[in-house]
Amino acid sequence: MSDDPALPDPAAAPGLALSPDGRHRCAWGEGSELYRAYHDAEWGRPSGDDDRLFEKLCLEGFQAGLSWITILRKREAFRERFHGFAVSRVAAMDEADVERIVADARIVRHRAKIVSALNNARRVEALRQETGASFAAFLWAHEPPAAERPATVTGAWMRANPVTPASARLSKALKGRGFSFVGPTTVYAFLQSMGFVNDHIEGCCARGPCEAARARFVRPR
Repeated sequence: MSDDPALPDPAAAPGLALSPDGRHRCAWGEGSELYRAYHDAEWGRPSGDDDRLFEKLCLEGFQAGLSWITILRKREAFRERFHGFAVSRVAAMDEADVERIVADARIVRHRAKIVSALNNARRVEALRQETGASFAAFLWAHEPPAAERPATVTGAWMRANPVTPASARLSKALKGRGFSFVGPTTVYAFLQSMGFVNDHIEGCCARGPCEAARARFVRPR
């Protein structure tokens, strides 16, 4: 039996889909078991781990121009090539590593984005050294205030807001520190996926668990 809010017809809530298991999900989370698992267990869950946040920022950059399912299917190969996205290890990679990664057909072989991942790892290292704080603390300082959030997250609101004031501010802050491939649209996708906001549409089975996870989460300082 579904534990979703009463939504007898997904048409009553555009952006939702009724899954074969009887649960309502954000429509983008349907289509494959891989997508559904990512939607239910990962997307929108907050993290204060520098390496995990760095990984997601990199993968959102690689995703630009592609579907997210492409990145999900290649994620383990990305992790293998980028040492699990451990910031310190990626920061130490060099041109020879870039050449080896470019030759690996299992990942997205976009040289500029590969070089960007190395650059961004070095920028994280520089930020941590300069501020004495974590990368997570820097990012969470840009969590959108409640006044900038909609009263109800709908499919129409999501479509109308691929960029938000918070994503524009964080994009500018990252670029100011030398990060690359961090435009405001990419940054907003990052904020959504890492739980800085809860953009599961009202009525989605994952919205409540994500809201609870955000309520429990201790913001890094």
